[in-house]
Amino acid sequence: MKNLKLISILAAASLLTGCGALNNNSSSSKTSEVPDCCSGDGCEGSGSKKPEKSKINIGYLNSTAHLLAFVAEEEGFFEEEGLDVELTQFSSASELVNGLESDKLDAAFIGSVPTLTFASQGHDITVFGGAMTNGHGYVIKEEYADKDELGVEILKGRNVASVKNSVQDAELQILLKNAGIKIGDGDDEVNIVYFDSQKDAYAALLNKSIDAASVYSPYASLAKSQGHKVVYYCAHEKALENQPCCRQVAKTSALSANPNTYTAIERAFIKAYHFTQTDHEKTVKDVKKYIDIETDFIDTEVYGGYSISSPDPDKKGTATLKDTIVELGYTEDFDLEAHYNTEIYKNALDDILSENSDDIYKSLKEHFDDYE
Repeated sequence: MKNLKLISILAAASLLTGCGALNNNSSSSKTSEVPDCCSGDGCEGSGSKKPEKSKINIGYLNSTAHLLAFVAEEEGFFEEEGLDVELTQFSSASELVNGLESDKLDAAFIGSVPTLTFASQGHDITVFGGAMTNGHGYVIKEEYADKDELGVEILKGRNVASVKNSVQDAELQILLKNAGIKIGDGDDEVNIVYFDSQKDAYAALLNKSIDAASVYSPYASLAKSQGHKVVYYCAHEKALENQPCCRQVAKTSALSANPNTYTAIERAFIKAYHFTQTDHEKTVKDVKKYIDIETDFIDTEVYGGYSISSPDPDKKGTATLKDTIVELGYTEDFDLEAHYNTEIYKNALDDILSENSDDIYKSLKEHFDDYE
């Protein structure tokens, strides 16, 4: 049987210098016009152009995967960029997309699979950056497994809670297909029971009829603390390695209307990434303000090797994922180019590298140059 494989490569950014073009989104009220190049007291933020809009609303899910926003807010990187940001937690990808399209949100962290399927359906959304690679899997009640990572074979004959139109569901289907296991309610099959959100899928483990459930960060650590076993971590599965999880998403029209604003947002995220690589302890504290679980769980999810939180758009990896979900029947094929903007990240990183070219920022540039 042909193996389906997601090959996503963590990327980072090539550079444009000086007063390079910027492109990004926003919902309403713009500030007064500014000249193409801006310096001195008339500028806000650390880039070469002033944001068209300073008050920004960003949506996220109950996941440590979205830590770039948490760190950017807590460490003052948004403020450095002349932005007044409000972070709001949502329950599902569909809620986040609705928030973008109704202009209640300017940007959101949304799973790569729902982002792709919504884009294929004609929604006015575009990826302009990354958030996390890997970071999810499945867990099973301890009576069905005596140790972690026994693989999808232990799901045979089990009722598994998952979320339709999610990275977690797509990954499970890939692994089942590769293992020759059918989806159904037979003894040698896996019965997938769908829920509206990851929170609901995980809560379903309290139901006696549910044996296993999908998880994303930080639910795997929470599950283990409650005695459940991990079926697999996607980071440890060859067919799923370097899988682009959630992406930075905005309205396509907003990105075009407010390029400077989104480049300022991206600079804040890039600075936040740098901070996560240099201050482990404070990063965990910042995340805990938004994801209220034990600090040990946050530390495991962020630094335990199960995921990487990076702002890189990872276009190649997302394109490979798109081909995979089309093959799985999630959606019809569509033009990804119309829903992907890498210029914002490239320009933001260029701004930062013009001021600070340390090894962390250089590594981002090298990845982006190789894999954009």
